[in-house]
Amino acid sequence: MVLSNEPGRAGVAPTLMTAGRSAWARWRGRGGLLVSALCDPGARGVTRPRGLPGALIEVLQDLAALGARVFVAMVFLRSGLTKIQDWETTLALFQDEYHVPVLPPELAAYLGTGGELVLPVLLMLGLGGRFAALGLSVVNLVAVLSLEEIAPAALLGHQLWGALLLAVALFGPGRVAVDAAVRDWLTRADGT
Repeated sequence: MVLSNEPGRAGVAPTLMTAGRSAWARWRGRGGLLVSALCDPGARGVTRPRGLPGALIEVLQDLAALGARVFVAMVFLRSGLTKIQDWETTLALFQDEYHVPVLPPELAAYLGTGGELVLPVLLMLGLGGRFAALGLSVVNLVAVLSLEEIAPAALLGHQLWGALLLAVALFGPGRVAVDAAVRDWLTRADGT
C-alpha cells in the first residue's frame, strides 16, 4: 500500500491506495518510468496549507505554470513561423550563420524548425508538458551554442527561457494542462 494525497486538492487527508490498482498506475506501468516522468503534470502528493491559503497557492501556481508555458512557447513558435515564411533564407542562415554541432546544415534547419513548430504547441496545451519543455530546452541550448557571437541581451533571453523550461520540466505543467486532465480521467476510470 502507498500513502498519497489526492491529486490537485488542498488539505485533503492522505488516502491508502493499493499500488497498481488505478488506471493511471496501469497506464504509467505500460510506458515505464520515462513515460510517467515526461507526462505527469506534477504537484501530486505535495503538502500545502489547508483551507483558503492552500487553495490560493494552488491557483497561483497553476496560473504561473500556464503563464510560463505560454510565454516560452510563443517565443519559439514565432521563431519557427518566421523560418517557414522564407525557407531559402532559413537554409542560408543554417549554412552561414548557425553552426550546429554534428548535424549537416540542412538537417539542422529541418529539425530546429520542426522543434520550434511542434514542441511549443505541446507545451502550451500541457500535452507531454515535461517532454516538450525538455525538447525546447535542447532547441534553446543548441541555438545558443550554434552562434559564434551572441549579444548579451539575447543571451539573457535564452537564459530566461531556459530557466522557465527547467521549471516546467522539474515541476510539471500544472493542473491547467491536458496531462492533468488525462491523469484525472484515468484515475476516475477505476473509481480511485
